[in-house]
Amino acid sequence: MTVAARESISVLIVDDDALVRSALTLMLGGQQDIDVVGEAGDGAEGLRLAEALDPDVVLMDIRMPVMNGLEATRALHSRTSPPAVIVLTTFDADDHVVGAVAAGADGFLLKDTPPTEIVGAIRAVADGEAMLSPSATRSLLRQVRAGAPDDRTAAAEARMARLTLREREVAVCVGRGMSNAEIGRELFLSVPTVKAHVSRLFDKLEATNRVQIAMCVHDAGLV
Repeated sequence: MTVAARESISVLIVDDDALVRSALTLMLGGQQDIDVVGEAGDGAEGLRLAEALDPDVVLMDIRMPVMNGLEATRALHSRTSPPAVIVLTTFDADDHVVGAVAAGADGFLLKDTPPTEIVGAIRAVADGEAMLSPSATRSLLRQVRAGAPDDRTAAAEARMARLTLREREVAVCVGRGMSNAEIGRELFLSVPTVKAHVSRLFDKLEATNRVQIAMCVHDAGLV
């Protein structure tokens, strides 16, 4: 369901810091198309609320008691119709971000991300796109690329070899953090055509979200 087709985007906030939860709730409460439906202080409580509330988007902290965000993200992603998950992190101090993205998170935010970018990220993932923050994603994917063992690099190169030239171009654009509209302008394609290419990328690259496509592109050394 697209943003235009829904009345509002329901959001669940999962963070063990009550001040962070309050700040996010206050900030998002000013948006007409976003509805904060619940707050949780740890991953286990977040899973229970996600089951009860069926949110469109979960803002997920990583380091929490009882169950951390990595475990909770994996558990959410294993469900039949999982919500989109945006990981909240301090990034430089967090070694689990790569694992969270690999576990199925649709993106991540630094906790000091400007409010307009947080709102834009929620709208983007609710509409099926990835949240690839320019400030954090480049650093994350450089880290992924630098730490990629030879076998993972070879596997990524093998998956990229399955793509047509046009699919490869679209994949590289996804790896650069571009939205469907931006890819369309870059490659002179309609947005529906871009969406069709991205859908094929999920199958050919064995990815479940756009962030994993971006990681494959970076592992293959194409960005």
